[in-house]
Amino acid sequence: MTALKPNTQRISIKNASPAERIVVGGLGAGLILLGLQRTGRVRAFLSSAGAIMVSSAAMGKSPYNTLAKIRRTESNDIKVDKAVTIGLPVEQLYAFWRKFENLPRFMSHLESVKEETQTRSHWVAKAPAGTHVSWDADIVEDAPGERIAWRSVEGSIVPNEGYVEFRAAPQGRGTEVRVSLIYHPPAGTLGAGVARLFGEEPAQQVEHDLRRLKRLLEVGLEPTTEGQSSGRKGLLSEGLAKLFDNGRTS
Repeated sequence: MTALKPNTQRISIKNASPAERIVVGGLGAGLILLGLQRTGRVRAFLSSAGAIMVSSAAMGKSPYNTLAKIRRTESNDIKVDKAVTIGLPVEQLYAFWRKFENLPRFMSHLESVKEETQTRSHWVAKAPAGTHVSWDADIVEDAPGERIAWRSVEGSIVPNEGYVEFRAAPQGRGTEVRVSLIYHPPAGTLGAGVARLFGEEPAQQVEHDLRRLKRLLEVGLEPTTEGQSSGRKGLLSEGLAKLFDNGRTS
């Protein structure tokens, strides 16, 4: 089945949303005015900080979003691209992903996915403060062994679309699984940036989920955080885990 061409929005050179630019520009102007009421180093510091913020707002570039690697499309959505190499054949990876009920086995934020028809599915995901969100999505492209693309139905609480591609890795090392996701967070890129601080921003989720998929299919281990004091890792342990994952198929 081949229908619409999803996820073709171009990345904007600006990574700050209009709301962010207004907030940051306003705060910068406030710092400049506050600096004018001070003297000496305090005046210089406040004025310089305010000028940087006003300049960033004018150019549409957020230093924080740049550091957090948040990318925004020209229509003000967030775009995420992640990939992982898994030491299994393309056909096996495609078949596993195409059965959407498998997705909560490695996507930690998902509660369940129920396939209602051949193309429509109902998704239930975890949300902050123990709440849940749900939406329906349609498959808009299905190329067996190559690509699956989906899009949330109109009116979804978190509009999103994306695709997953499966390509044979060089030298028979398995399959490269590449995921591309576009979504519109309720608070724009500012909301995405705040969410990232708490480990809940989709770029982090997708990266961790792909690593969980790799462990699940290569080792046969169901990843879980039950019984642990915290499901999140420090930077050192997370880096070591990434090196371990990369080493298995390198």
